[in-house]
Amino acid sequence: MAVSDAVVTTPAVAGKWNVEGEAMCPHRLVLEHVTSRWGVLVLIQLLDRPHRFSELRRAIGRVSEKMLTQTLQTLERDGLVHRDAKPVIPPRVDYSLTDLGREAAEQVQALAAWTSHRMDAVLKAREEYDAARE
Repeated sequence: MAVSDAVVTTPAVAGKWNVEGEAMCPHRLVLEHVTSRWGVLVLIQLLDRPHRFSELRRAIGRVSEKMLTQTLQTLERDGLVHRDAKPVIPPRVDYSLTDLGREAAEQVQALAAWTSHRMDAVLKAREEYDAARE
């Protein structure tokens, strides 16, 4: 289902907020989680293998502990990330993708690859836009 289809088929309460503060359109909410600044990077990083929190944070770079925690919790709630807490001392927690998360990560990775391949065209378009504005 396309995003525009989701908006059209949403109940009349679309745009209002429920008790938890989430938008009534679940399609848009999941799309926001998957394509968020840190959500994209977490999903792509976990495609290779499970990671511990600290190694995931190092691999992503420049993400605060709080933001990474929130992102992982959000993706876990959506069923995209699995959190495996092992009862050892010191505690060990591994994060991995669920099957649903792997599907999403592959889609996001394809978009990331497209941006990498088409960056020259984007830069050229920006230069042309900026030159026309001067």
